[in-house]
Amino acid sequence: MSVIIDRRATLAALGAIAALAGVGGAKAAVESAGARPAASGLYDRAIIVDALGGAGGYDPSAPDATALTPRLLDDVRTSGITLVNATVGAVGNVPDAFERSVAGLVQAHDEIAANPGVFLRVLARADIAAAKASKRMGVITGFQDSTAFGTDLDRVDVFHSLGLRICQPTYNRRNLMGDGCLEPGNAGLSKLGNELVVRLNAKRILVDASHAGARTQSETIATCKGPMAITHTGCRALVDNPRNTNDNVLKALAEKGGVAGVYFMPFLRVSGQPHAEDLIRHIEHALNVMGEDHIGLGTDGSVTGLTLDARFRKQHADFVAERQKNGISAPGETADVFLYVPEYNTPRRFETLAADLLKRGWTTARVEKLIGGNFARLFGEVWG
Repeated sequence: MSVIIDRRATLAALGAIAALAGVGGAKAAVESAGARPAASGLYDRAIIVDALGGAGGYDPSAPDATALTPRLLDDVRTSGITLVNATVGAVGNVPDAFERSVAGLVQAHDEIAANPGVFLRVLARADIAAAKASKRMGVITGFQDSTAFGTDLDRVDVFHSLGLRICQPTYNRRNLMGDGCLEPGNAGLSKLGNELVVRLNAKRILVDASHAGARTQSETIATCKGPMAITHTGCRALVDNPRNTNDNVLKALAEKGGVAGVYFMPFLRVSGQPHAEDLIRHIEHALNVMGEDHIGLGTDGSVTGLTLDARFRKQHADFVAERQKNGISAPGETADVFLYVPEYNTPRRFETLAADLLKRGWTTARVEKLIGGNFARLFGEVWG
């Protein structure tokens, strides 16, 4: 099983789920015929960052749905993505979180080393420029939960030595560090959670408040000594879903110098499949709240645009059922709503989005900040 693909670690991530239908299918067909969006020059020169995603995706021709097949590796090469934050740690209050997370970090390192012409391990600012110059995908290894630390914060040093560079204190449920976004008590960070944020700051690991409860997010921002991130979220002012973030939190994040990434997820609308207009609405709301220096993209999906066949439908239904069973499924996660935006069903989805934003009057400088410049700046500031 590929750790780089399997960013959800314990539940077999499904990547960017795609049906070639409607507007998205039309755009994908045009691109497959050789046409490039009007933003191609901008896209080729810019640093492109998916602040929460994965390499590859679903290859219907492969018997192992999680393997890095030649097709998936080709999509990584052609995607133009400079950096991706790939989740390699366990999520949820599982008893073997430490062992799983160590194994995930080691396996990710091995997969990167096995594909040196495709991937580059990213540990510091200099690696960002190296990934862009060599036209490889830089892989950042991150945790979406902190259960692997237990009560032993010396493990922060262990994980840093293994390549951890981004970490969320909480996932959807309550853990020892604080409340996730699905906890009705909204109790915020615990004392141990505060200590964790201090330790992450000391090791220059980027603190990420995605999936945290509203109070946990605010307290994490207040505790953090420098800029931090919410790598993948939406705007709660537009859709009242616990996975989305309140305006006051987004403002506080921006005032601290941080960046929020908008995801390509079902939570962009109240119900049903999200589309381009939903994504752009959240992006432009975040822009108005935070300013153009503090917005980015974190798709929460994988690179390859996928065909929605019978095997994939079953995988997705099983995935949602497992999350519901474990109590970590957010409102809007259903078997018939998929984790993608159909209009951007291509490995170069950010390029198509950039073209759409230019048509709406965005400047090239603002678009470059959104598709990667802001997160690249943040990463460099935190990692050195």
